[in-house]
Amino acid sequence: MSLLTMRRAAERLGVAYSTLKRWVHEGRVRTTRTEGGHHRVSEAEIERLTARQSSEPRQRLRPVEPDESLAALSARNRLRGYVEEVRVDGLLAQVRLRVGDQHLTAVITADALASLKLKRGDDAIAIVKSTEVMIGKAVAADDSAGRPGSRRRPVKRLR
Repeated sequence: MSLLTMRRAAERLGVAYSTLKRWVHEGRVRTTRTEGGHHRVSEAEIERLTARQSSEPRQRLRPVEPDESLAALSARNRLRGYVEEVRVDGLLAQVRLRVGDQHLTAVITADALASLKLKRGDDAIAIVKSTEVMIGKAVAADDSAGRPGSRRRPVKRLR
């Protein structure tokens, strides 16, 4: 009996690696575990799944409507919170979302706000999709450096 790695089995089935992993964890795919705890899929299981796929009619994909669930988005950085404040000024709206003990502010169009029907107290999700992330160093509460009136080291001047 030939055993395939999860990645190779996913290729043979024509599905994504993550999909196959999900199927394994849901119990839809039978696997064998190695001593190291890795899943392996038998050729017989691949044949069973392939036969099952070919007998099931393919579902037709329909276009995603803008108001439908966010499950269709590719972004993975989703922060769940609740709307703490909403301000509208002309064409733009500012939405402040509370995520845990942090605040996240987004500026969106007033039309988008109306379409989402967001109001204070609503549950919401912030989706972060960016190519750049800026990071700053947090200063401890007892660190007095940089506060007015705190003692600082003298600066040496070059002559």
